[in-house]
Amino acid sequence: MLVQESLTLRVPNGLPDEVAVLTEPMAVGWHAVNRGEVGRKDVAVVVGCGPVGLAVVTLLKGRGVRTVVASDPSSGRRALATACGADVVVDPASDSPYDAASTGHLTTAPAALRAAVDGIETMARLPVPWWHTWRVLEKVGVTIPKAPVVFECVGIPGMLDQVITGAPLFSRVVVVGVCMGDDTVRPSMAINKEIDLRFVLGYTPLEFRDTLHALADGKVGVTPLVTGVTGLDGVADAFDVLGGAERHAKVLVDPTLADSGIFSR
Repeated sequence: MLVQESLTLRVPNGLPDEVAVLTEPMAVGWHAVNRGEVGRKDVAVVVGCGPVGLAVVTLLKGRGVRTVVASDPSSGRRALATACGADVVVDPASDSPYDAASTGHLTTAPAALRAAVDGIETMARLPVPWWHTWRVLEKVGVTIPKAPVVFECVGIPGMLDQVITGAPLFSRVVVVGVCMGDDTVRPSMAINKEIDLRFVLGYTPLEFRDTLHALADGKVGVTPLVTGVTGLDGVADAFDVLGGAERHAKVLVDPTLADSGIFSR
């Protein structure tokens, strides 16, 4: 394989090959989390616990985000999300991940209006006009409503509109899943909720480097992501197994293995 020398990186700290090889997929999650601008006290909701969603869960917890809610209809993937550090796992067929993530989030426009009116009435008791107080509080972020950061990691038609419909007001939605077909969203729903939509692609060279060093320094644990190993002869079977979604997340290919079967980790 020919590679661009300027883009190659030395693997640090004797990092094992089976961990270093995860740098690329983890860098995708690293970029998504960067774009989400998630603070440690924020609530993050990860919709879809495939390999990308699990990477996002792992990186959120690696960065100290206090509350991470993971949602997936597959019980196997929910178990993997728990192993990756998710604080709450939800089956969307029976429960809402946004209800599980609620910490005083506003869910309706009348509730937001009521909060604004209550704020004005409280500030009106002060000896200065309420708008002066509001400006000061706005500068320090007090007037910014609490809202989760939602990572859409599914990428099928209809999912983005479903997230916009279910998410609380003022949510930041990071679209990580790649929908390859036509899709439809209702702008009025996003407008009424003032949803912030951010789309992500890949990673920067710096994010790739930082991901590699985070793995080498033990700041991000990826052990739960690797669920199987196979030789070159087992690659085709690995794709079939991964399509099942219940058991596997990442299957490593080890060219030194002669057996074509998939060995669970």
